Amino acid sequence: MSKRDYYKVLGVQRDASEADIKKSYRRLAMKHHPDRNPDDVEAEASFKEAKEAYEVLSDAQKRAAYDQFGHAGLEQGAGPGGFNAGDAFGDMFGDVFGDIFGGGRRGQSHVYRGADLRYELAMDLQQAVFGDTVNVELPTLQACETCEGSGAKPGTSPVICNTCDGHGQVRRQQGFFSVQQTCPNCRGTGKKIEQPCSDCHGRGRIQRSKTLAVKVPPGVDNGDRIRLSGEGEAGQNGGPPGDLYVDIRVTAHPIFDRDGADLSCNVPIAFVTAALGGTVTVPTLDGEINLKIPAETQSGKVFRIRGKGVKPIRSHSTGDLYCRVEVETPVKLTSEQKKLLDKFNDAIVAGGDRHRPRMTSWRDGVKRFFENIAS
Repeated sequence: MSKRDYYKVLGVQRDASEADIKKSYRRLAMKHHPDRNPDDVEAEASFKEAKEAYEVLSDAQKRAAYDQFGHAGLEQGAGPGGFNAGDAFGDMFGDVFGDIFGGGRRGQSHVYRGADLRYELAMDLQQAVFGDTVNVELPTLQACETCEGSGAKPGTSPVICNTCDGHGQVRRQQGFFSVQQTCPNCRGTGKKIEQPCSDCHGRGRIQRSKTLAVKVPPGVDNGDRIRLSGEGEAGQNGGPPGDLYVDIRVTAHPIFDRDGADLSCNVPIAFVTAALGGTVTVPTLDGEINLKIPAETQSGKVFRIRGKGVKPIRSHSTGDLYCRVEVETPVKLTSEQKKLLDKFNDAIVAGGDRHRPRMTSWRDGVKRFFENIAS
C-alpha cells in the first residue's frame, strides 16, 4: 500500500516552516490519539501516520532527503522508527508544555530571574515638591562574590546532573502518557554542585544589605512609585536580577496640606487687620510673600495665590496656594484694654445692624425657625 504525501498528511504546504509543521502535528495528535479514541482503528492509523510524517518533516536531513527522493529517500535506514503511542504523546506534550512552562529540553538554559523588591520611602513635603536624592539601605540576596554566583567552590564548576542528564526534568511513563517532572536531584537546574562554595553553601546568592542612592524627581506624591531596574534580588544560575520598586509616602506638613497640584494653609490675622484691612506675611514652600487683606474681611475667607502650589511630576503647570484666614480673638486682655473694647462695642451697637450684617441675618433666621415651630 502506497504511503500518502507527508505534507498532505499534516495539511501544510511544502514550504511550511518548522513552527507550522509542529503546530499541525500537535493538532492532529490531540485529535487522533488512541487514548482519546479507544477502539477506533481509523483514529489510531491516522495518529501513526501523523507521527510518521512529523518525524520526517521535523528533521532537517530527513526532510531534505524526502523532498528530493520522496519515500524512497528514507528507505535506507533514514525512515521513521517504530510506533510507540506513549513516546509520541509524551514528545508532543513535552513540546506543548515545555514551550509554555520551560519544561526540560536538552540544551535549555536553566536560569531564573531574581525577585522584585518593594521599599516604602517616607519624605517630607519639600523633598517631594522639589525632588531629592535619598540614600536607602535594604537587605537583599546578592550574587556571591566568592563564587561569582555559580555556587561552586572557586576553582571548580557545577557538573551535569546524572539523573536528568542536564535537562532539569525527568519523564515518568504512565500508560500512554509520559509526564515531565522537575528533577528531584538537581531541582530543575540541570546541574549539580559537588564542591559547594563555603560562603553561600552552593546557593550562589548571599543575604546582605546594600545602600542605594534613590533619585526622587520633583513633584512626586503619595502612592507614586519609582522603578530601579536591576536593583532587586540577584538571579540564579546567571539569571538577571529583579527590580526595586520604591513607593513614595509623603509625611504630614505642619503648615501646608496638599491636594494634587494645590497647597492650602490657615493664616491667622488680627481683629483690627480684618476690620480695617492690611498686609500679612504668608509662608510658601520657597519663601515668604505679602498677602493684602481688604477691609471688613470675615473669618474663613479664602485667598488664592497663583503659581505657589506644586508642579506635579506628570504635569507642565504649577498649582496654586489657597490661604484661609482666621480672625484671632485677643486673649489675656488688661483692664484698660477691656474698657476700650466695651466702649467700642457700645459704639457698634449704637450704629445698629449695619455694622453686624452676618449676626443680623443669623438672628432673623433663628426667629423664623421658632415661628415655624409655633405655627
